[in-house]
Amino acid sequence: MTENVRVAIAGLGFGAEFIPIYQAHPDAELVAVCQRSQENLDRVADAFGVPRRYTSYAEMLRDPDIDAVHINTPIPAHAEHTIAALQAGKHVACTVPMATTLEECQAIVRAVRESGKKYMMMETVVYSREFLHVQDLVADGTIGRIQFLRGAHHQEMAGWPGYWEGLPPMHYATHAVSPVLTLAGSLAESVVCLGSGRIAPDLEARYGSPFAVESALVRLRDSDVGAEIARSLFETAREYVESFTVYGDQATFEWEQTQGAGHVLHVGEVPKRIEVPDFAHRLPAEIAPFTTRGVYDDEHAHLSFVQGSGHGGSHPHMAHEFVRSIVEDRAPAVDEVTAANWTSVGICAHESAMRGGERVSLPDYGVVPR
Repeated sequence: MTENVRVAIAGLGFGAEFIPIYQAHPDAELVAVCQRSQENLDRVADAFGVPRRYTSYAEMLRDPDIDAVHINTPIPAHAEHTIAALQAGKHVACTVPMATTLEECQAIVRAVRESGKKYMMMETVVYSREFLHVQDLVADGTIGRIQFLRGAHHQEMAGWPGYWEGLPPMHYATHAVSPVLTLAGSLAESVVCLGSGRIAPDLEARYGSPFAVESALVRLRDSDVGAEIARSLFETAREYVESFTVYGDQATFEWEQTQGAGHVLHVGEVPKRIEVPDFAHRLPAEIAPFTTRGVYDDEHAHLSFVQGSGHGGSHPHMAHEFVRSIVEDRAPAVDEVTAANWTSVGICAHESAMRGGERVSLPDYGVVPR
């Protein structure tokens, strides 16, 4: 492929973060944006000089000049929008999670195969500077043999858009699931999960999910390593944290207890605080600056920056991987099978919690029902 990948972005809240990245990427061109509100659409498109604008997602998909769509729409629409784009002959990048049901995950995997197009789930944590640093520590032998992995994501979602209210904690678990599975080099096979505590009745009524916290043990495929995942969304007092910890026989990386306290590397029995470097040098020079800044100022910062420190500099890394997978005609790092497995950990974990902690096996997305 010699021409630039022509990208459209659907959803301009968090999605606006990626406009200047695609505009600056040497192998991409940002050609269109889509937002239901004409006022918001024009405001964002005017700010970034985007010429082509759509309030209709279906109309945008009919545009022959668009090669790929980056979806940042509300969670309940991810599967519908992903499948529609694939069927329209577009490559797809989609924010997390992939879908909300196992059936939707299967349908997306099938649509990818039938379309021959690329699909990437835009999971931020596995492109964060913390993750990239620890991945290097595993690769160079510093950690040694991995013995256990833990992921956690605690976040108070009061005040977020209405569809978040009462969402089962594990239905948005990929930020905690993805780092541990990637470091283990494996996919999940089955999960056991316990629900704990209770949320207010009005929150519970939305999805029928009563738990304040869901905590899961994950069995990995062909591995003697286990993983623990904890997730909360409402009425659980804790500073925001997306974290992972990896225990090795030579060293253990432990996520900081409070933001700014510093991550710790235990070498043997000796702990020391460590500085995590940035990884902008792995990116084209044109987009490297976006590891340390977003498009919003302090007054108008998106919630991902207010609560999540900008996702650890991950945004340009994700966009670069997606674009290069198309240019190089290869599967993205977080392809449809990986995305379906990571998303299904949460879906199956919640099912386990609702069934009193029964073990639930994940589908094998290597073979999708026809």
